[in-house]
Amino acid sequence: MRKTISFAMVHFTVAFTLAWVMTGSWIVGGALALVEPAVNTVAFFFHEKAWQYLQARRELSALPF
Repeated sequence: MRKTISFAMVHFTVAFTLAWVMTGSWIVGGALALVEPAVNTVAFFFHEKAWQYLQARRELSALPF
């Protein structure tokens, strides 16, 4: 769990820094640092669901019938 929290902190820091450097706005940097990881988390959830579905299909097609 500590590694996950550490990665989240790195992610927030990178998102904030990039947005701030690109826009010069602390507000935009802060907003993107909060919004982007949240959206990314939801996208990752659906990515995992699709990955599991495809893996299950591969395993089923490999079964001898």
